[in-house]
Amino acid sequence: MRDFINRNVAFLFLFPAMGAIFLFFFIPVVASLFMSFTDFDIYSLGDISKVRFVGFKNYIELFKHPLFWKALGNTAYFVFIGGPLSIFVSLMAALLINSKMLKFKSFFRLAYFLPVVTTLVAIAIVWRYVYHPEFGLMNYFLRIFGIKPVDWLGDPRFAMPAIILMAVWKNFGYNMIIFTAGLQNIPGELYEASWIDGANKWKQFIHVTLPLLSPTTLFVSITTMIGYFQLFAEPYVMTQGGPLNSTLSIVLLMYNEGFKWWKMGYSASIAFTLFFIVLIITLIQLKLQKGIKID
Repeated sequence: MRDFINRNVAFLFLFPAMGAIFLFFFIPVVASLFMSFTDFDIYSLGDISKVRFVGFKNYIELFKHPLFWKALGNTAYFVFIGGPLSIFVSLMAALLINSKMLKFKSFFRLAYFLPVVTTLVAIAIVWRYVYHPEFGLMNYFLRIFGIKPVDWLGDPRFAMPAIILMAVWKNFGYNMIIFTAGLQNIPGELYEASWIDGANKWKQFIHVTLPLLSPTTLFVSITTMIGYFQLFAEPYVMTQGGPLNSTLSIVLLMYNEGFKWWKMGYSASIAFTLFFIVLIITLIQLKLQKGIKID
């Protein structure tokens, strides 16, 4: 018995966690995948015998639905504009925090990270008042410069940029901590050697900092992209997907179809379509990362 335990001690330690993952993750995922090929709805909740297998009908209807492409476009806009902006702000904040000239680093680190640990719903409600067309803080500053007030959340042109701005402010602190850790792992001797060779601060940043931060940047890019593709709480609380569906995201569409209209099979097909989109983009990022060489 003791020999058996010694040989399988790693498995014994992993079994409780793996068992929980299998029970609460893999089984629901497989069940959802099967559900996406059925017409599972509110009637099926009361009588499972009413579920019918429909094959790829949900996916075909999904790709034919204009609202899906609208939601996909909105989500792509949020990801490919908000994602790089969030990464850029995070990197700049990390460079500031890591600077030897900055005093009170602990205070700034706390101040920048505080929005990350604050409830997203609470932040979204506060930012609704910041964007208020008459009494909001944003329009107050616009009036100072003689600019007419903007209906930030009521105008289709400004609703998504307004949500992007809020999301960047909310999330950049997390990536800032990761970038700071990456910057602190870069040997100082490299900067000293490059300085002796005549490199200024900009060339050090381009040829030393960025290449050595590439693994960290890859991790941050992938996690940020995955998180931004799951855009839900911001438009749900602030705009309900409006105006004119200009802030409707894939996840919000999935929520509406599954929990508002109880078309759960159709909603599951949206979820797995989003999964494959994220998977493909992640693989592309990993492929591009392999082509980057450190000078």
